[in-house]
Amino acid sequence: MKILVVGKGGREHALIKTLLASPSQPEVYCFPGSDAISEIAKPTSATDLPSLISWMKGNAIDLCVAGEESYLVKDEGLANLCAENDIPCWGPNKHAAQLEASKNFAKEFMFRHDIPTGTSQLVHSYEQALTAIDGNYPTVLKFDGLAAGKGVAVCPDADSANAFLTEVFEDRRFGEGSLLVEEYLEGPEVSIFAAVSDSASFIFTPARDYKLIGEGDTGANTGGMGAVAGRQILEPELMQRIEDEIVTPTINGMVQDGFGYKGFLYFGLMLTNAGPKIIEYNCRFGDPECQAVMPLITGDFANFCLGGANGKLDPAHLQFSEKWSVCVILASHGYPETSRADDVISGLDDLSDTAQLFHAGTKLNLDKEWATNGGRVLAVVSQGDSREEAVAAAHAEADKVSFDGMQRRRDIGILNF
Repeated sequence: MKILVVGKGGREHALIKTLLASPSQPEVYCFPGSDAISEIAKPTSATDLPSLISWMKGNAIDLCVAGEESYLVKDEGLANLCAENDIPCWGPNKHAAQLEASKNFAKEFMFRHDIPTGTSQLVHSYEQALTAIDGNYPTVLKFDGLAAGKGVAVCPDADSANAFLTEVFEDRRFGEGSLLVEEYLEGPEVSIFAAVSDSASFIFTPARDYKLIGEGDTGANTGGMGAVAGRQILEPELMQRIEDEIVTPTINGMVQDGFGYKGFLYFGLMLTNAGPKIIEYNCRFGDPECQAVMPLITGDFANFCLGGANGKLDPAHLQFSEKWSVCVILASHGYPETSRADDVISGLDDLSDTAQLFHAGTKLNLDKEWATNGGRVLAVVSQGDSREEAVAAAHAEADKVSFDGMQRRRDIGILNF
């Protein structure tokens, strides 16, 4: 079996390692990949989506796995182009991917299918946003488009709201687009991941991520500074309620609306006093949650994804560990506002055999040393029979790695538990 994985970050590094561990022993390729990914997956000669499709056809690729969300909505859409060329794709078509690409599209879907969520109002200018907020703080502001996990601001006061509105409407940090002013929901957050193939779905191990740069959940929003995964995060009764009130209605709604969804679907949930409510959908696996969840999987992940892409989702291919898994992100100097490249990374050879290392923003320099090359640089992951054991192991392994300007949260797996 020949599989191509689309993406270049830590999530794709984790997906590729899990695919390669499949008993079916697939041959795995990558686009665009990275120096680290190219050490375990074969790079392609493609430079864009059209040339990638041609390359896949010429190399008889059996399955395309969409890791990075941007390709799902770029040009005609990755999955759409694959379908036109009879290449099975584990990732949704461009219309279905609007669940992530447009926050307003997603909200209207939730309202239409009575899926529990907060109220919201779409605005198109700074002035309309202030009118919609109407002095009610805290408030949640969401850019209506893809923003690499940084297009959401929880604003406790007018100053923070004004700062984010300036970024959106004056600085155009995320490009052209509108904004959703949403009801502030309070409670613990949890990430649910489902593999979806039309009307069939299968829920993976739940996780909890840490979005803010600073310890104690302070500072700027990021793509994620760490994650915890484990079956024990949610009581069985609550997990069943989430499935009954949110996951199943979402799957049924997509069938009713003719989405033809195939791929991973992320549910970002808030566990409020009134019950679980959905904050957002992502049309792919979360990052860094993927790096925490994948090490808990054994079985034939390659055939699981291939079957799902062909409309035959078979959970029997997979088994899940009952252990806890903790992922600690090491970020570069200046992140998330900027990122600094070329800082040499040390300590990677000191990691124990039981730890997992996933490269997110790294490169090999001219001296063949690993160096920083992005905002989130590395994910260090460990497991344990208890959360405390997994936390201690992950942080002990992360202590071994260093580079100039490194940022890291030492409360990953501790805060919010």
